[in-house]
Amino acid sequence: MSTSTDLKASPLRLTGTLQAGLSRWLWLAKMLLAIPHFVILAALWLWFIATTPIAGIAILATGRYPRRLFEINTGILRWNWRVGFYVYAALGTDDYPPFTARRTSYPATLEIEYADRLSRPAVLVKALLALPQIAIVALLGADIFLYPIPALNELSTGPLPLGGYSILNLLVVVAGFLLLVTGRYPTGYFDFLVGISRWMYRVLIYLALMTDEYPPFRLDAGGDEPDHATSLPAAASRTA
Repeated sequence: MSTSTDLKASPLRLTGTLQAGLSRWLWLAKMLLAIPHFVILAALWLWFIATTPIAGIAILATGRYPRRLFEINTGILRWNWRVGFYVYAALGTDDYPPFTARRTSYPATLEIEYADRLSRPAVLVKALLALPQIAIVALLGADIFLYPIPALNELSTGPLPLGGYSILNLLVVVAGFLLLVTGRYPTGYFDFLVGISRWMYRVLIYLALMTDEYPPFRLDAGGDEPDHATSLPAAASRTA
């Protein structure tokens, strides 16, 4: 179990390419357009949550996260990030996200390095160790406005804001208004938003027992991973 916060490669590689010439108006309809994705992702998140304890038991018994389950859950996070990039986490593209968890040419990507061995004792303490990180992520990503529909509130999980809006979502709305008024999306602002999502996903995969690398206390802004976060080995990043 590693708790180092030095500048080394993260097991997560999250990227996003800002599309040139974004529509001034389309962002106003993206939440509605993405409803089919939200329905599917709600079911996938229930799977992700239910299978994480199963993965924990497997790690305790074998020291490994079951490879096929890892691929499936990485695919869920990949799908979730694409939809977030399209709408509530970045507004980075007008291209509609594909209905797949596999790798595609979409301008938002997510890969996680598979660890051949994971710490067995860490399974029991990761949630406790991550409390400072959870506090930061909750500040940025916790819902501050909930729909008056209990079923939707119950489905608000992870970075998927089915139950309301977070500070991150409100910052994205600011980006939308900048597009509406000026027709431009400031690159620095986009980089900052992607950095927030990168931090959140790093914490998420640690809590989901997919890595032993403790997430660093820093916001690595930018559409590409920072220089110290090198590309994942192809053989170690096979995902669904």
